[in-house]
Amino acid sequence: MIKCSVTINGTISRAAQMRTDKDNNSFVSFPVSVVLPAKSGINKTIEVSVSMNGTQADCTKYQANLRVEMQGALTLRKKGEALYFNFMAGSVNLQPTDTKDKIEGEMEFRGALGGKDIVLKNDKKGNPFLLFSGFSTEKIGENFEFVWVRFVRFSAEKEAFLQPKARVNVKGTAEFGVYNDKVDISCRVSEITEWVKEPYQGSQAGGTSFNQQSPNDECPF
Repeated sequence: MIKCSVTINGTISRAAQMRTDKDNNSFVSFPVSVVLPAKSGINKTIEVSVSMNGTQADCTKYQANLRVEMQGALTLRKKGEALYFNFMAGSVNLQPTDTKDKIEGEMEFRGALGGKDIVLKNDKKGNPFLLFSGFSTEKIGENFEFVWVRFVRFSAEKEAFLQPKARVNVKGTAEFGVYNDKVDISCRVSEITEWVKEPYQGSQAGGTSFNQQSPNDECPF
């Protein structure tokens, strides 16, 4: 699971239209193009799929080529090589003062760390920080998809559970960029705890078990 509470600045790439979800609830939908800065190579334009509460009359406000600044909840989904940015807007400003594209805000991550060691380094001023990576897993059809995040923690503190392949909950500041023409997702850690998953028990009488470990859960290492 990766959820982000963010501000997005970008440009509407197609006029808004009404859509309905699986429960037949109507909502306003439009795509927004956002240019992410490159750490290596050239910048990359991504498309954010925006949904928000509204009516057909609201669609006329959101026309192609308009600059917008939006606050809301961003979720990430991966299918094959494609990474999808789905955004539920709580507010949309059609007269933003910031002309620079951006995705800025806070991230909540639940997943597993990679198989490599957690690395301790020091910055130019001698301040210690930890570097490690983790992935969030989602089952799409019969396949498992993995979204990777790079983490930096500006501290030398390293809890006993903070080991390769550990399952963790992380909160921090989200950063989105580009490296070698691929979207690079990173997080400056403010809080990290161990994620203890309950044993998988499947459906039970009187209800269904949620947030439990499936016997088919997989990992990419």
